[in-house]
Amino acid sequence: MVIIPIKTSGRTEMVDITGLVNQALKENKWSDGALYIYVPHSTAAVTINEHADPSVTEDIIETLNKMVPVRNSYKHSEGNSDAHIKASLIGSSITVLVEGGKLVLGRWQGIFFCEFDGPRRREIYLKFIGA
Repeated sequence: MVIIPIKTSGRTEMVDITGLVNQALKENKWSDGALYIYVPHSTAAVTINEHADPSVTEDIIETLNKMVPVRNSYKHSEGNSDAHIKASLIGSSITVLVEGGKLVLGRWQGIFFCEFDGPRRREIYLKFIGA
């Protein structure tokens, strides 16, 4: 397993980690198989979406904030219930195919770490299963 540390700078943000994941592929000489990407945090998530236009991530964050507002009649006392809910909606893991040492992603796709309770120091776990 490879652990990628990440430091976020805002309470809610989507950080494009495609380059970090590609770097891990090269450094570990992973060639053909499946790459599991897991975020071991209950207020953060990981997803695949468009990374060509930054307004897409802005729209996602804006929509999540409308669906799950920061302030509501939540019972959780830490004040971050919205972050827990958003992380559950997006999910804590993804699987990406790897062929010839390259991520199998669509033309416009990238991998995003989703921070919902930052800024924080976080970790992203990578586990490669070769074919």
